[in-house]
Amino acid sequence: MGEVAGGIAPVTGRARIEVLDVLRGLAILAIYYMNVTTQASPVTMLFTDFRWIGWMPIDRFAWGFVSIFLEGTQRGVLELLFGAGFMVLTARAMRPDGPVAVADLFYRRTLWLLFFGLINVFVVLWVGDILTVYAIASLFLFPFRLLGPKALMALGSLFALVMAVGGVTEYVPRLAMQAKVEQARAAQAAGRPVAAEDAEALTEWNRKIAKRAPNEKMARDLIKERKAHAGGWLPYARYYWDGWMKFMIGKGLLAMVVIEAFCTMLIGVALWKWRIIQGERTSRFYLGLMLATYGFGLTARAIGVVEMMPLLPTAKTIWFTQEAARIAVSIGHVAAVNLAMKTVGGTRLLHPFRAVGRMAFSVYFLEQIIGLHILFAPYGLNLWAKYGHAGQFAIATGVIVVSAVAANLWARWFAIGPLEWAWRSLAYWQRQPFRRRPDLVPEVLPGPTLVPA
Repeated sequence: MGEVAGGIAPVTGRARIEVLDVLRGLAILAIYYMNVTTQASPVTMLFTDFRWIGWMPIDRFAWGFVSIFLEGTQRGVLELLFGAGFMVLTARAMRPDGPVAVADLFYRRTLWLLFFGLINVFVVLWVGDILTVYAIASLFLFPFRLLGPKALMALGSLFALVMAVGGVTEYVPRLAMQAKVEQARAAQAAGRPVAAEDAEALTEWNRKIAKRAPNEKMARDLIKERKAHAGGWLPYARYYWDGWMKFMIGKGLLAMVVIEAFCTMLIGVALWKWRIIQGERTSRFYLGLMLATYGFGLTARAIGVVEMMPLLPTAKTIWFTQEAARIAVSIGHVAAVNLAMKTVGGTRLLHPFRAVGRMAFSVYFLEQIIGLHILFAPYGLNLWAKYGHAGQFAIATGVIVVSAVAANLWARWFAIGPLEWAWRSLAYWQRQPFRRRPDLVPEVLPGPTLVPA
């Protein structure tokens, strides 16, 4: 492929790093196991008590598996990959006086990414869109390209540290409340007077439990939600638009997830500089990294699942381990895939996910279109509110298989996914090749395939 203005051209052929494509493909597919829950469930019920949408033994297993192994970690892998892809794209700008064209391309791509993210929110109607988040976060990434990996890791860990401190400040007083509640109940059982502090703690405990019980506000919200899922496109769209504005803007969630994404991207840059994420370390190294990160992360998350299942206002360790465990398991996934790619069998097994990773931007949109407008829309199959956690897991698996097959079939004839082609053409201000050339491996620009969760 010829170079474009400024001497900068997309990465093509064997210049790509296959393990990054595989990681990206796996993450963009597995993330739908989390996305399907919001699309298929009454959110009012889901966010009040996740057990209401189904709590048979198989539902518990599905919910526990997703919560321990997948929740937040596929987003985490994509954030790490975004950091790595950032280093691929800005390789020519590693000097303080590096090419201005690189920075120009980077910010132009980022602004187009923001545009596509807003389309995903307001046209596709996906309130869980991460393109917008990644675009905003990456606007701050460029000045950090020259830092060393230790500094990047330290900065990237700040969000987890802040979350841990915040969790501890909630955990300690909640433990004290539990002790007082136990004392109050013991006094009541023994027929003794209850101390004022203990009685106050018991009242607060019961109030927290009552917040999760059915109430008038919950009933009104559920009626509103059911109406949105019973009409045409416009009431359906308005419900999702209102939800995105309420939670992402009104409640400040957008700022929180942008900070999270930015910090994890910095860790991804550090992993690139340490030659970890791109598969340049030994099998022994990846095995040790996988055992260490999974050992901490999966254990902390499993304890958190046990703590959350009763849905009582008890003190929970996951409050202060959550973000650190999420990052650890995300890195564990990176290590596991790199370890598998060191073997012939693992490489063959993971081969189909390369095509998905090379057009992850398009696959991400495909998943949301299938879910939001075919499976669960009132004008589609209208499967909304009909399945519990296990049923939704099965549906997500079907969508994942369809998406993976579609990506591999597309890659036989086309060099790039349709949305990747549009983004690349807009970023370079030049129409890019679309059909597959027999002398080149199907390719896409690292950026577009790094961003979707």
